[in-house]
Amino acid sequence: MIRLVAALFLSGASAAVLAEEASGADSGEITVTAARQPYRGDFTVQETPAAITTIDGTWLNNNNILRLTDALDLNASIARQNNFGGLWDAFAVRGFAGDENLPSGYLVNGYNNGRGFGGVRDVSGIEKIEVLKGPQAALYGRGEPGGVINIVTKKADFDTRGTIGVQAGSWDRQRLDGDFNLALGDVAAVRLIGFYEDAGSFRGTRSERWGFTPSVLVKLGEKTALTYELELTRAEAQFDRGVVAISGQLGVMDRRTFLGEPGDGPLDAEVTGHQLQLSHEFNDDWSILIGGQHRDTRLSGFSTEAELAGARQRLGRDGRSLSRQRRFRDYDAEHQVLRGEVQGRFETGGLKHRVLFGADYDRFENSQLFLRFRPAAIGAATTAQQSNDIDILAPVYGRFPLPTPGPQTNRLDTPEAFGLYVQDQIDLGGGVQLRLGGRYDDIRLTTLNRANGVASARDFSRFSPQAGIVYEASKTLSFYAAYGEGFRANIGADVAGRIFDPETSRSAEVGAKLNLLDGKLTGTVALFTLTKDNVLAADPANPGFSVPIGRARSRGLEVDLNGKLPGDVDLLLSYAFVDATARAAVLDPNFSLNIRVGDRLINIPRHQFNVQAAKGFQLTDDLKLTLGGGVQHTGGRLGETATQFFLPAYTLARAFVRADITDRIELFAEVSNLFNATYYTNSFAQLWVQPGQPRAATASVRYKF
Repeated sequence: MIRLVAALFLSGASAAVLAEEASGADSGEITVTAARQPYRGDFTVQETPAAITTIDGTWLNNNNILRLTDALDLNASIARQNNFGGLWDAFAVRGFAGDENLPSGYLVNGYNNGRGFGGVRDVSGIEKIEVLKGPQAALYGRGEPGGVINIVTKKADFDTRGTIGVQAGSWDRQRLDGDFNLALGDVAAVRLIGFYEDAGSFRGTRSERWGFTPSVLVKLGEKTALTYELELTRAEAQFDRGVVAISGQLGVMDRRTFLGEPGDGPLDAEVTGHQLQLSHEFNDDWSILIGGQHRDTRLSGFSTEAELAGARQRLGRDGRSLSRQRRFRDYDAEHQVLRGEVQGRFETGGLKHRVLFGADYDRFENSQLFLRFRPAAIGAATTAQQSNDIDILAPVYGRFPLPTPGPQTNRLDTPEAFGLYVQDQIDLGGGVQLRLGGRYDDIRLTTLNRANGVASARDFSRFSPQAGIVYEASKTLSFYAAYGEGFRANIGADVAGRIFDPETSRSAEVGAKLNLLDGKLTGTVALFTLTKDNVLAADPANPGFSVPIGRARSRGLEVDLNGKLPGDVDLLLSYAFVDATARAAVLDPNFSLNIRVGDRLINIPRHQFNVQAAKGFQLTDDLKLTLGGGVQHTGGRLGETATQFFLPAYTLARAFVRADITDRIELFAEVSNLFNATYYTNSFAQLWVQPGQPRAATASVRYKF
């Protein structure tokens, strides 16, 4: 595989060099056509009544970040959530994560994209990540009130260039990646991006991943452009639930100990996605955007993991024998999105209007086949083999034949939605702008239990209003306020087959935006409050299912700074205080859940902080050295719903050095978790806790042409 990927990269590099030679001096005369972003409209950050933070590719490269989840750590408003052993990216924005039993939703170039089971997302094809916080439902719809993550991909343009890189790191990690952009005259361009990675881990597991994300840009006229992007990724990785806490105590077992079975083999994750977009500018004031996306994902394989039911778990009796279940998953998802959008500007009665209106269609077909073996209830005659035990202090893998899982879940859930949206931002004069918007959603959710043939359906509709105001007090300071309501269908049903009521939300925020040092440094300070009804939480007694916990509230304070300080120091700083709690008491006698008013939501720290800094030094005409580093602090978090089990706070440091030897050759080295802290990133229960990586180092070389 690595030879295949290398050949692809080298062929792309050769083509790019030939194109550069053929183009000569004329290449500088080509006009660059930029792809428009759906939902965004023609607004600067300063005049948008919401907090917006951008994590650009420079910080991803500086920190040698390879996964989306690691990239989101750079913003304190985002908290890691239980990813069910690495099956998908999972995160919460301002305290709310959505459905814990499905991947966290995010956008790619403005299109709903995060649903499905394609494993964790690589950052090789990401240009930047936009964290669009606050009430966004009037445009984006069907999302979380805390905000939306929008991934902006690297797209083809008319600048022929390329990069190829090789890196190696701790635990025998090897990676090859390439990025080649080729201009085909002045009407078309192709960009080829790919990677291959083979890596071990501090827990003794291995993974193999590769991806290919090409894009094509075609100018159909002076004001018309067509873009196409392909997402093709494959991954094989051993399933890992992490470590266990004994009687609520972490650290009893070695964080490096794998508690699964190597004999299960890896889980296979596959993604095949297509995104097509046509944009046309009628004139300087009006434009249209039409696009669509189709994405197929699949996840399949076996896993061995700790049993959560107390009556079946031997660990509490001797403190070292962990009873384990064995599972087989075959998850298959298909996601289609269509969108048409018009934006423009006009004047009425001396007022300037900038309008945005459109319609979209979203269909997600979620098929889940789930087989499970569970250990026997613990009794006097229960054997270690019947419990599928493993010694957490001295594990012996393959001690017993791997049990055969039996039927557990076989269902198909299909939410289908149609939406209409409109937004008008009115310039009232005197530095004041008013934003009014609304969205109507019509959603149909169908479920089919293929195990018993029972089908059910529910229809929902909702109008989501939004209002905001911006006051530009000066060129350096503006104030804003916003309010919005949201609506999201809860996909699936509980363990009894009952389709959940939809989530509804209300959100409000006020804030100030800074534009300092002639625009070199920007920042936002925001206060927010969010409430949700019909909130779901993962069902600890029936993993793979959810239970309603009623109402939840999140409120807090955020501070974000991004840009250059005097002395040419690059800075990215983010702090968030988030108080996310249940606001309704829930007592479920079937599963002994006792959620009280004021209980914190799982995996949400009250305090989170991240700061990154870097500075370049021109040592000679050819040699430039860049030094940088960062500190991340994550506060204590609830580790299991309806309990008093908490994950401890942690602080991590990292440092990097980059040497630009020539304008073509770059050397890079990075150390993460510099002081080798022991920490835990997220949890589902006391027996499913994800430990963080010890100190790790990476070295790489990149060649640019």
